[in-house]
Amino acid sequence: MAVVASAEAGLEAIKKGATIVQLRAPDLTAREVEREANTLVPMASVPVVVTSRCDVALAAGAAGVNLPERDISVAYARTLMGHRLVGRSVHSIEAAVIAERDGADYVIFGPVWPSPSHPDDKPHGTSALAAVARAVRIPVLAIGGVTVERVEECARAGAAGYAAITLFR
Repeated sequence: MAVVASAEAGLEAIKKGATIVQLRAPDLTAREVEREANTLVPMASVPVVVTSRCDVALAAGAAGVNLPERDISVAYARTLMGHRLVGRSVHSIEAAVIAERDGADYVIFGPVWPSPSHPDDKPHGTSALAAVARAVRIPVLAIGGVTVERVEECARAGAAGYAAITLFR
């Protein structure tokens, strides 16, 4: 999963092999995120999810939404999103289990390693990633400091895949 801040970056990430794109643009207004989503979704050859904005995801015809832990509940998002994807970014086993119970299709766990995009967040490591992967039946994606060299480590820990910002730039 490529985590991008614009339609242009999403299309470039797809060219580099991203199999899903998460539009995450915290510095943009809702209207600007909608504009980026409306550009990206119809041009993308892979599913696109929008961070936090169920309304924008639905309006743009996106595949779904990804919710930070502090966002609305997965259960409520599920009522809005219907059969579209609902993912949750989590930082603990407990949060992953709750997300699964409430109807999440996947969780993104991290940071696994130190991350330049979140320098103040303490990395959890691959043992915590493995524990989360064992605790839930839904796919777990690793995030935080993922590099080409670490992708195999993610898989060995039980991750179904990974999400990255820098890797797809």
